[in-house]
Amino acid sequence: MADGIVIIDKPQGWTSMDVCAKLRGILHTRKVGHAGTLDPMATGVLPVFVGRATRGVTFAESGDKEYVATLRLGLVTDTQDVTGTVLAQNEVKVTADDLRNLLPRFTGTIAQVPPMYSAVKIEGQKLYDLARNGVEVARKPRNITVFSIQVEDCLSPTDYVLRIRCSKGTYVRTLCHDIGAALGCGGCLASLRRTMAAGYTLADAVTLADVQEKGEALLRPLDSLFRDRPSYTLATARQEALCRNGNPFTVAQPLPEGEYRVYDREGQFLCLSRLQGGVMTSVKNFFGA
Repeated sequence: MADGIVIIDKPQGWTSMDVCAKLRGILHTRKVGHAGTLDPMATGVLPVFVGRATRGVTFAESGDKEYVATLRLGLVTDTQDVTGTVLAQNEVKVTADDLRNLLPRFTGTIAQVPPMYSAVKIEGQKLYDLARNGVEVARKPRNITVFSIQVEDCLSPTDYVLRIRCSKGTYVRTLCHDIGAALGCGGCLASLRRTMAAGYTLADAVTLADVQEKGEALLRPLDSLFRDRPSYTLATARQEALCRNGNPFTVAQPLPEGEYRVYDREGQFLCLSRLQGGVMTSVKNFFGA
């Protein structure tokens, strides 16, 4: 069975689940999952996990993300992007400097109300199902973090390219909508490309056609997801026995506390563990069937 991670440059018009379905067929396995949903209109970095690597999806989902987005001022839609029904078209009198001066208000930890056209569930119902039936319900704001947001380019008096680095759970189209509202002219998302997710960038990404041609050769090992953590190789048979049974074990040499990639003496990646007080405790095991 194929195991590993493939970073797909998601094409426009595909859902994230469409990509997974295609890869199931190419790689001949049912065990495929993605980290971090992209709307059909969006393109860019979509980490896809195959086989036993699917155990790592939750770690990838929680990481920071980066996007290049086109903000269109003066246009308000029900979906908060250009694919939706137009609710208002307004004259745009703001300047690039007006936009730049506003952006610090949308940096840091901010409260964001999830859009109606989203997969967020309220009382067991997905918001987009309610929205498609013409129902709008109250949504509680959620705290998100925008680490940075800057104007990359001005395409026209209404269209601006923004580079955004943000936390999990951030809706970029809602960010565009809220920025437009704060400027007094309204706004929405005109295009979106994810440039980084789970530490992987566009430089790591391949196309579905690439996978069709090269198959499993494009799968990255699961431990690449944790490449920012230092590695630790088990030194004794005793350590390995304890580790493989899910038990903590002591580490003789002084090492900085924190998370480690743990390998057996043959170099096989076993688990992500946390070292504290000289004791290594498993966070997540990745060995076994």
